[in-house]
Amino acid sequence: MRPDGRAVRSRVWRREFPGRASSVPAARAWARDLLAVRLAPGVLDDVLLLLSEVVTNAVTHSDSGHTAGGRVTVHLSHGSEGVHVEVTDDGSATSAPAVHVPRTDDDGGRGMWLVALLATTWGASGNDDEAGRSVWFEMLRDPSPGP
Repeated sequence: MRPDGRAVRSRVWRREFPGRASSVPAARAWARDLLAVRLAPGVLDDVLLLLSEVVTNAVTHSDSGHTAGGRVTVHLSHGSEGVHVEVTDDGSATSAPAVHVPRTDDDGGRGMWLVALLATTWGASGNDDEAGRSVWFEMLRDPSPGP
């Protein structure tokens, strides 16, 4: 609901991917096909970049990418305000999503830093040692500055 009491209409999609590196470009292509006509090109580029980073993290750092049959599920919702992306994985008893400020010579470790930098808002939820976890982010439809 909006502050004025009107309902916000949104489209919602869900797709499950194997916990493999090949799921990163597959998730990106799927999201691009759904959102290309709904988002401005710059916003779409940012959403796809962040989706790629979060799916990569799910495959690399959770049990989804380290156990047979591991899965990563992507939820997308698009409404008048923008887009909400949530990536659910099988969790991990040894790692949790965290923002690290990368050094210029680091080969990796920029995923959550980019999410924190570019997303309007983001968060993580779930019990990492039991039923999995979710990392989500939101992007406004039109990130143009105000007056």
